[in-house]
Amino acid sequence: MTTADNPLLTASDLPYELPPFDRISGEHFLPAFEAGMAEQAAEVEAIANNPEPPTFDNTIVALERSGQLLDRVSQVFFNLHASHTNDTLRAVHAEVAPKLAAHSDAIHLNPALFARVEKLYTERDSLDLDEESAWLLRRYYLDFVRAGAALPEADRERLRELNTELSSLSTRFQDNLLADTNDLAVLVSDREELAGLSESTIAAAAEAAAARGEEGKYLLTLSLPTAQPLLASLENRKVRERLFRASMARGNRDNEHDNKAVLARIARLRAERAALLGYENHAAYVIEDQTAGSVRAATDLLHRLAPVAVSNARAEAAELAEEIARLGADHPLEPWDWAFYAERVRKRRFDVDDAELRPYFELDRVLRDGVFFAATKLYGLTFTERHDLPTYHPDVRVFEVFDADGSPLGLFLGDYYARESKRGGAWMNSYRTPSRLLGRKPVVVNNLNITKPPAGEPTLLTFNEVETAFHEFGHALHELMSDTRYPTLAGTNVPRDFVEFPSQVNEMWVLWPEVLANYARHYRTGEPLPQRLVEKLRESRAYGEGFATTEYLAASLLDLAWHTVDADTAVDDVAAFQKQALEKAGVAMAEVPPRYASTYFAHIFCNGYSAGYYSYIWSEVLDADTVEWFRENGGLTRENGDHFRRELLSRGGSRDPMVSFRGFRGRDPEIEPLLKRRGLMGA
Repeated sequence: MTTADNPLLTASDLPYELPPFDRISGEHFLPAFEAGMAEQAAEVEAIANNPEPPTFDNTIVALERSGQLLDRVSQVFFNLHASHTNDTLRAVHAEVAPKLAAHSDAIHLNPALFARVEKLYTERDSLDLDEESAWLLRRYYLDFVRAGAALPEADRERLRELNTELSSLSTRFQDNLLADTNDLAVLVSDREELAGLSESTIAAAAEAAAARGEEGKYLLTLSLPTAQPLLASLENRKVRERLFRASMARGNRDNEHDNKAVLARIARLRAERAALLGYENHAAYVIEDQTAGSVRAATDLLHRLAPVAVSNARAEAAELAEEIARLGADHPLEPWDWAFYAERVRKRRFDVDDAELRPYFELDRVLRDGVFFAATKLYGLTFTERHDLPTYHPDVRVFEVFDADGSPLGLFLGDYYARESKRGGAWMNSYRTPSRLLGRKPVVVNNLNITKPPAGEPTLLTFNEVETAFHEFGHALHELMSDTRYPTLAGTNVPRDFVEFPSQVNEMWVLWPEVLANYARHYRTGEPLPQRLVEKLRESRAYGEGFATTEYLAASLLDLAWHTVDADTAVDDVAAFQKQALEKAGVAMAEVPPRYASTYFAHIFCNGYSAGYYSYIWSEVLDADTVEWFRENGGLTRENGDHFRRELLSRGGSRDPMVSFRGFRGRDPEIEPLLKRRGLMGA
């Protein structure tokens, strides 16, 4: 395939080098990957064998400039594989993933290259580097060492084998999960069984069923977490149970999509790799390079919070059991009942429910008059929708982002609707990583999984979906406002337990009075959300924190259990391992299963969060303390936004993230705001 035939082989001529999605097809990726790997291999070989003594420019900067074709192809491919996959892309992924692992190993395990990096690192104090360059050199040295560059050749060869197999296993886990998530969607024949759901939700379920050839029926698709959103509304208890059991069954059915053996193998190989690199277990390897610094620091925080969270959850369970009796039902509280009766209690106690709120949360208004409005007030950003640029799916929207001075900042893509070709959950990714060295501006995308309404109907969000939209845009801001020289240090290239911090901070604007008043308006009448509902919504936010914190901590502790096994431990019974791990951690509640069970815990087995799911609560310590700072200093102002941008968002990973936090906050973080927020003051 020639360069003229493959649009991936040359830089895009579209604004900001947006990929030419209208000209890219599945068969372009494999030859483009091969060309990209070959090109970078040659570039790296030239750097490693340079007869000149190593300098920062001819080694580190040269490495930063290498691999631009591969980077371009990878960013397009992995974004599409996550958000709009097909059989061709899945086949390419299965073939290319182990090749990419081997390619990365060929770079990091190149002795001549490592010798140059090591020499520079040893002489770093005499190189007269600026702060960002010095941090980049440190990052390269640590990455090479942590990749096994200092190991003897026999161990490096075993490491290559492990990385190749792990890459293939992660791909298999992801493919199994997507297939099983689609297969296990719950088909309902009788419309009456959907009592409690909104008309738009029922219509969307009818369209989903028709798309599968089930005209006249209704298909309830699954979202990624254990707790399915529809459980809060479905009145039919048998349908709720079917939906819950389908959610829990993913990857756990002893069929061709079963993930039990896959994830057990992943855990064992990761443990072997960690031992090879000199670590006690995979978690010790991962967390050493995070802001937590050690497994003990991460687990101490979780164990400090768990007893109070579980106690709160048990109190909530008792209240829900009373609610069941009060409503005249005669059954115990089961996991598929929790959200339904919690919503009844919330409505009765706070006089607010999701169905009453949704008409005030129309997607376009939330986006333009909420998410974008807050960014304008804080940072001076403005947004212009570009209908002239190609997208990879008709639902995707493109916005050009301009800085406060009117200069172009980047592109933002919004991909908000669920579809069978998209993985579950919500996330931000980059199509182009910003870098002053390479003259690149960012192209970022937010993915959500909102149920698409029938044609002509408005997209009305739940309050949780509104929060998610603000959260993911916080990640986008981190990338859009990155101002680093080197691509390796740009935007969200920060430790895993720091990356969620800016996105969680951005959630604070959801209920900020000026922002809420601007976007929360009835989609038909334009009337603002009544003050009565605003007050009740604020009051109700603290309700259910026992459940929310317990299900989260259970998932986090399960993650660490899988990744503190040693290389000699073979897990033959995944269910028994999970049960024992939750019981040992003190978070085993039958009514509150972990947010993700092992067989569909995509975060840790295929999405880069292994031994890192604790990072959300770790980041929330920083987030809650930062929210207090904004409240103490006048909130939604340009002065405050510019301070946050200057000390944190623009810095990316160009320095120690805690230096950035202290630069912003003026001190180390304090945990009390988090404990107060989550009702954990006894922790």
